[in-house]
Amino acid sequence: MPSKLVDPATLPTMTFDWGVIKPLVAADNTENAEVSMMHVILLPGKGHERHNHPESDEILYILAGEGDQMVDDKDPIPVRPGHTVFIPKGAFHSTLNTGYEPMVILAIYAPAGAEAVLKTLPDYQEIPPGEAPALARG
Repeated sequence: MPSKLVDPATLPTMTFDWGVIKPLVAADNTENAEVSMMHVILLPGKGHERHNHPESDEILYILAGEGDQMVDDKDPIPVRPGHTVFIPKGAFHSTLNTGYEPMVILAIYAPAGAEAVLKTLPDYQEIPPGEAPALARG
């Protein structure tokens, strides 16, 4: 069974108006990956708009910062480091950084592939491997 050591410096960074994503394990960079894992940073006061992943479950693990997490169109709940959020296939959800510092999240998609839609978002830009993204665009 092949394995892969991921060095984030060798991967591009996805940038958006709300923050950045480093696709650590993704369908387009890991052969035969059954799951994908993204390192996500949401800027203060920013977040992901309401959306869903019809074909993938999603797990969010909060590493740093604090925010509000909405799942399945229910009232948002506060999340902080150490919290884990399970989002079933097709459930609408959103995440908002409510703190003053970046909110850092590991996002896992099962099966892999849901991350591909990120490249179709209107504010998507890609920073080449080895280059640091700006904290804010403008």
